[in-house]
Amino acid sequence: MVVSMSFSSFSALNTSALGMLAISAPYAAAGALVLALIACVIALVAHRRLRKLTLRRGESLEDTLGELTRRARELQAFREELEVYLKHAEARLQKSVRGMGIVRFNPFQGDGSGGNQSFALALVDEHGDGVALSAIFTRSGNTSVYGKPLAKGTSTFELTDEERDAIKQALEQIDIKKIAK
Repeated sequence: MVVSMSFSSFSALNTSALGMLAISAPYAAAGALVLALIACVIALVAHRRLRKLTLRRGESLEDTLGELTRRARELQAFREELEVYLKHAEARLQKSVRGMGIVRFNPFQGDGSGGNQSFALALVDEHGDGVALSAIFTRSGNTSVYGKPLAKGTSTFELTDEERDAIKQALEQIDIKKIAK
């Protein structure tokens, strides 16, 4: 099928299209102007937001991202160093004296002489390990000092009642549940 069109019918079609185009052209221009204004507002808002993202005035966003990345790496390295330090500090703290108990007593209780110048001292870490020290002052002015090692609150050596009381005081100052482990 062949469509044939005469020049006069084409000219009439062309005239009506030109008329429609002449009517709609101002509306199309107004629409384009509105779209251009909206695009300008969006660009200004985006520019302000990007400028707020930079750390210093006149710096580019890439420079800011580079600086923030560098700082994040430094913080990560510092955190790792701090974790190592805290592990060592925790290990040292576990071995440090955490509980202390002292009991003063008179080794010559029956005759009223001497006073409470003798003592038993217990020093323990958080595991109950440490030492029990006893100092006994005699009537003649001599002093004897005895030390007994402690492991989990007990000793392989025989303990006096005063040493047991001092150990009990020391263990009450720490978390006794940890000793049971």
